[in-house]
Amino acid sequence: MYEDTTARLLIRCADRPGIVASVSNFLYNHGANITALDQHSTDPEDGTFFLRLEFQTPHLDLPRPVLERSFATAVADRYDMEWRISYASERKKMALMVSKYDHALLELLWRSTRGELPVEVTMVISNHPDLKAAVENFGISYHHVPVTKANKPEAEAQALDLLDGQADLIVLARYMQILTDDFVRRYPNCIINIHHSFLPAFIGADPYRRAYERGVKLIGATAHYVTADLDEGPIIEQDVIRVSHRQPVPVLKELGADIERTVLARAVRWHLEDRIIVHGNKTVVFV
Repeated sequence: MYEDTTARLLIRCADRPGIVASVSNFLYNHGANITALDQHSTDPEDGTFFLRLEFQTPHLDLPRPVLERSFATAVADRYDMEWRISYASERKKMALMVSKYDHALLELLWRSTRGELPVEVTMVISNHPDLKAAVENFGISYHHVPVTKANKPEAEAQALDLLDGQADLIVLARYMQILTDDFVRRYPNCIINIHHSFLPAFIGADPYRRAYERGVKLIGATAHYVTADLDEGPIIEQDVIRVSHRQPVPVLKELGADIERTVLARAVRWHLEDRIIVHGNKTVVFV
């Protein structure tokens, strides 16, 4: 609703009295109508304050760049805010990286095609050719960039060239390669990964078989931002499902894939809708 006219304001700063009033009065004085507002403080005394606000833009009395500069001087500087304004009409560009497993990839392509994800999918990059036909059926370009121990720097450089200017968000939809620190630093808090929730108990290969052998009662998935520390980036979303000794490894894999696709889709949607504020190694998610 109101996609063409909605703007979103995200704020992080030290908690002090008057922040919400100052923000609201500024927007009111410039013709904005606030249609959604959510906030959180880590502590009412000396805590960190987080705010996500949506407002409507048809009756603004200033052009967008001027509004943003005015907000900086009139409000943000006074409270030493980290902040940004985005506009729903300006859809983000998303690139997907995948290896051979297709469930998470196809879920995102399907949802974006149906309009459930407000995004422009620009490309799929894969270290295998297997999913080329499936991706091109969606009208999306598919780039096969093989990766080996010997050519990893060159492969990453090729991928970065493809992504340059074409990705506000990169999603690792079961991309079975570890990105280098240099790659990750180029897209801070803009790379989302999905993996099973067995970490750290069942890291490495074939986690479902080892989970089955251990007799786990819950399996799940975790979506998180990628950082230089492997699988330790800020968590965006998680979910679990109960399992039993009656379910063999193939069933566990099937259930796990289903959770992975839905958890990843939620995390991607929340990022695209500017619902996430990263705070250290944690996230504040306004849903």
